Amino acid sequence: MLRDCDINEISDGKKYTLTDMVKVTCDDCKGCSACCSGMGSSIVLDPLDVHRICTCLGKRFEALLESEIELNIVDGVILPNLKMAPDCVFLNEEGRCSIHPYRPGICRIFPLGRIYEDGDFSYILQVNECSARNKAKVKVSKWIDTPDLKKNQSFIRDWHYFLRDIHDMLLEKQDEQLMKQVTMQILQFFYIEPYTEERDFYEQFAERLVHAKKLFL
Repeated sequence: MLRDCDINEISDGKKYTLTDMVKVTCDDCKGCSACCSGMGSSIVLDPLDVHRICTCLGKRFEALLESEIELNIVDGVILPNLKMAPDCVFLNEEGRCSIHPYRPGICRIFPLGRIYEDGDFSYILQVNECSARNKAKVKVSKWIDTPDLKKNQSFIRDWHYFLRDIHDMLLEKQDEQLMKQVTMQILQFFYIEPYTEERDFYEQFAERLVHAKKLFL
């Protein structure tokens, strides 16, 4: 999601890498689920997020559209996001995430955010997003809590810049019919068509990305 803002207004002004320590942890968020409410359509899901949720619930993408996710236009491309009504659909009666091991990437890094520059990205600490006090420091890589972290970082980078290239291409063409065609195909390639459990997700994603780039860029 593209944002035009001053990094110094939303963060502590620092850029973090996976090996840096950052003050984010707060006793496992006990008694607090503020970040799981009132988020609107902002929890945009990437292909890995949807794959994880499908695996967790044993559902296909089309079934998730019935109650767990919805589609919205994000920077000119139709993408899925978690449903909020106004609480996250996965928030249980105890105020905890019912799919925590399979939670989306945005939820994993919160209150960190990402800043993309020069073909790569860094993490930033969003100072206005979490009201918890007395936070302790933890290493960024531990906070993200994601297996195959090196592959994951490459995936995040490739997905973001692919979507940005698609956005720029559609903006240049100014063709509504083309926009619908491309975005529906992106949904089909990366979300609707299931990923095989027997193969590495990142390898399958990379294959689809090569194919999509040949078609659209």
